[in-house]
Amino acid sequence: MKLRSTAAAAAVVVLALTATACGSGSDSGSNGDKITIGIKFDQPGLGLKTPDGTYAGFDVDVAKYVAKELGYSEDKINWKQAPSAERENLIKNGDVKFVVASYSINDKRKKEVDFAGPYFLTHQDLLVRADDNSITKVEDLNSKKLCSVTGSTSAQNVKEKLAPKANLQQLGGYSECLTGLENKAVDALTTDASILAGYASQKELQGKFKLVGLKMSDENYGIGLKKGDDELRGKINKALEKMVSDGTWEKLVKANFGPSGYKYEAAPKVQN
Repeated sequence: MKLRSTAAAAAVVVLALTATACGSGSDSGSNGDKITIGIKFDQPGLGLKTPDGTYAGFDVDVAKYVAKELGYSEDKINWKQAPSAERENLIKNGDVKFVVASYSINDKRKKEVDFAGPYFLTHQDLLVRADDNSITKVEDLNSKKLCSVTGSTSAQNVKEKLAPKANLQQLGGYSECLTGLENKAVDALTTDASILAGYASQKELQGKFKLVGLKMSDENYGIGLKKGDDELRGKINKALEKMVSDGTWEKLVKANFGPSGYKYEAAPKVQN
């Protein structure tokens, strides 16, 4: 009886240790021969979970390329949703190895996580209907209805600094703004140009909208990873440099944003 109890106790210890080894807090997003990467699930053109359960977009393609360079084939990737407000926590808690999710590099974020890259430069812009030529500069919004998502820093930037008389409409999601734009309930939608181009490139929306082409801010997208992991940062940067030099970067940008007519910037220089 005593022997059985001892064996059972040992089994519990082994299971506990196994669970700890595989737990998200200790493996920093890797589990044996698999890797967990954070992406957006709801941004067409960048990171989107499709109805058939696959993932598509420029950020997804970049993540796949980097993972392959790190030794992980596509079937070894676990995709994890990384909402904007949760990106730092996912990285710091070790729930993901790294995050590729329209993640702009800034000083505030660099205090909490490290960044590889940048791998993409975009700007805050406006999306309007394809047949609307009344908005060519940000000041034109002073007599217009501007849409963005609730709490958007992009919308506040326009309202507070650039076009204070704009009629700002804040809705729950970009899809709602697009519906309003198509139905003429609003006149323009604002956020990062890459995000706008992603939506406008969707098959069912091609030809309906256009980007104005403004540059109201500079947004350098980087790959977020745990602070102090210089080895991983160096490997990712090397992969990003290779992606640009071998022509893959250009190919991926055109495939994901081309249908919108988005005039994208050249690949930014990786900061080693």
